[in-house]
Amino acid sequence: RDRSPSRGLGDVYKRQGWYVLNLLKLFGDFNMRYSKQRELILNAVLNNKVHPTADFVYNFLKEDNPELSLGTVYRNLNFLAENNMLKKISVPNGSDCFDGTLTDHQHLVCIKCGEVSDICIPELSVIEKKISDKTGFSINTSSLAFEGICKKCKKNNL
Repeated sequence: RDRSPSRGLGDVYKRQGWYVLNLLKLFGDFNMRYSKQRELILNAVLNNKVHPTADFVYNFLKEDNPELSLGTVYRNLNFLAENNMLKKISVPNGSDCFDGTLTDHQHLVCIKCGEVSDICIPELSVIEKKISDKTGFSINTSSLAFEGICKKCKKNNL
C-alpha cells in the first residue's frame, strides 16, 4: 500500500533515501507562511542522518544564523512534525529527535547513549494487515521503536 505522506506535500522527490521537497509549493499546500528560518530548520533535519534533537539543530545553525533562537527551533520542529513533514521520535530519558525520512521504517534507540538508528522491517506490513483484518481498523501510519543497548555501548560496557 502507498504509505507516502498524503496531506498535499506537493512535489516530493527521493534522493539517496532522503526527501528533497519543493519548499515553496510545500509550505503553500499547508497554508503556512514561508520563512527562511523554517527552511533552514527543515533542511538541517533532512540533511543530517543523525536524527537530530532541537539542541543539535540550534547549534548546527546558530553560527551562521545568530538571530535564530532555540524557541524558534523547537516551535518549527514541532510544527513540521505535526504536519507530517518530519517524524518526531521520543527518546526515553532524553530529548526528542527528528527524522526526515518519511518512508516506512522503524528505530533502534540506545537507552545508554541515546543514539537513534533506522531499521526497516518490511514484515511489519503483514502484522498491520492482520490487525486491520481482525479489528476493522484502517491503519494510516505506525511508529515503532526498539529500545536497548547499541553495539558501541555494549562493547564499552556502558
